Amino acid sequence: MDDIRSSSISRRELLAMIGRTTSAAVMYQAMSSLGYAAESDFQGPVSLEGAPKGTSVLILGAGLAGMTAALELRKAGYKVQVLEYRERAGGRSWSLRGGDTYTELGGFTQHCDFEKGLYINPGPWRIPYHHRGLLHYCKLLGVKLEAFVEMNANAYLHNSKAFGGKPQRFRHVMSDFNGYVSELLAKATDQNKLDQAVAKDERDILLEALRSWGALDDKYAYTPATASAMRGYDKDPGGGPGGAPTPSTPISRADILNSGLWHHLSFPLTYEYAQTLFQPVGGMDMIAQGFAREVASLIQFNAKVTEIAQSDSGVTVTYVDARHGGEARRAKADWCVCTVPLSILSQIRNNFSSTLQAAINAVPYAPAIKAGLQFKRRFWEEDDAIYGGISFTDLPIGQISYPSTDYQKPGKGVILGAYMFGVSAVEFTSLSPSERLQRVLEYGAQLHPQMSREFDNGISVAWHRVPWTLGCYGMWKEDTRQQYYKDLCAIDGHTVLAGEHCSYVNAWQEGAILSSLSAIERLHQRVVAGR
Repeated sequence: MDDIRSSSISRRELLAMIGRTTSAAVMYQAMSSLGYAAESDFQGPVSLEGAPKGTSVLILGAGLAGMTAALELRKAGYKVQVLEYRERAGGRSWSLRGGDTYTELGGFTQHCDFEKGLYINPGPWRIPYHHRGLLHYCKLLGVKLEAFVEMNANAYLHNSKAFGGKPQRFRHVMSDFNGYVSELLAKATDQNKLDQAVAKDERDILLEALRSWGALDDKYAYTPATASAMRGYDKDPGGGPGGAPTPSTPISRADILNSGLWHHLSFPLTYEYAQTLFQPVGGMDMIAQGFAREVASLIQFNAKVTEIAQSDSGVTVTYVDARHGGEARRAKADWCVCTVPLSILSQIRNNFSSTLQAAINAVPYAPAIKAGLQFKRRFWEEDDAIYGGISFTDLPIGQISYPSTDYQKPGKGVILGAYMFGVSAVEFTSLSPSERLQRVLEYGAQLHPQMSREFDNGISVAWHRVPWTLGCYGMWKEDTRQQYYKDLCAIDGHTVLAGEHCSYVNAWQEGAILSSLSAIERLHQRVVAGR
């Protein structure tokens, strides 16, 4: 192994490492307490009975939060109008297909040349099974769903400094890590060397479980003869006289541990990313299209909000044509539900309270980039037998995700060639779209050497250059959430905010929907109480 620490580690250090990598549930609870993740508390549609006749609500933004509010408020009898900056509904719930054109800040215009039926989701791309609010509206709106493959045992784990830079199959790393850990624990159990005493009947059960879980032999050893049942064979079983399989050789324990690839093993087991995950058939924007079928008549598209002014009796919003500018227009309503991303809202003139303005200004937005690549053939299936799932790498591209549909379809295919955050995303954002794709292909070729010769065309979205959001999602920290979150969600005069940033499920579509339902329910209670 190149440039990888090869010193041995103690049993206690190894067991501590095991605890860190397998305690996803504990980590999840810690994240929930800090507001980084939380399960959905959706209990069903809100009840907005008794709305005063003729009460008007102006909604800013036709993303999922805005359209959820529009759908439910209109149903309750409110007079609803929606102002949307873009020419389409959906916000970050967005898909790019062949024929689409996208211009980012700086003037770079990209034309998507994907073949018909192929697409990339620059924003949200998967739906956990426990996001019940989003699933409710998918069902209500007739949005068909299909399985999204998160974990594929035949995908790659890659550390550019380990194994000579050669990617390793997920199943090999997983099987070998589990095997060596099971071997260690089995021998410690068999020799009564655990720190805490284990009763004999418990010890026998534990040993049996470890032998099965870790593919150990009768001496509790992880060997090629037993390992192949988990990690696969060098030569798979076949027919005829030469059909006997050839066992595969496990990666050494030191190499597995020092590679750091075990960091990725718990990812698809965490609550947020555990199967079953879903995706809409045909692209994530099928959800936006479903909402738009219901509320498009309420939406004024290409409306760039320039000022939000509250008074004792209502809200007046000034806006201009987002494409052509021209004379300012005004929309008035009794109440306002504002779903504009905080990165944009912080730049819009308003007379909000200083408390709300401080909360708006306190939340930065995450840098992120996605790159969609179309290839002449589905080489990941034909050459590497990878059908769906995600490969992880320490390279700046972060992840490569393979399509969960159209398996073995002849012709071209599209993969998510990069999904990056943090410093890498900031660096790549500074590049032109063509330079980004070139770098993505160079890095991707370290996992799939076919990439360069099979590449057809591609498109990238750097979220800090997206004019209508200036970032991927609101980034809460423990201290900022403690100080500002309640102020951000509170009704301020005649305005209430909604969006993923007003939720504990931020960065997810579920958060946008839940925040919207909470906002309109509280707004409705205020309206009814003020009759």
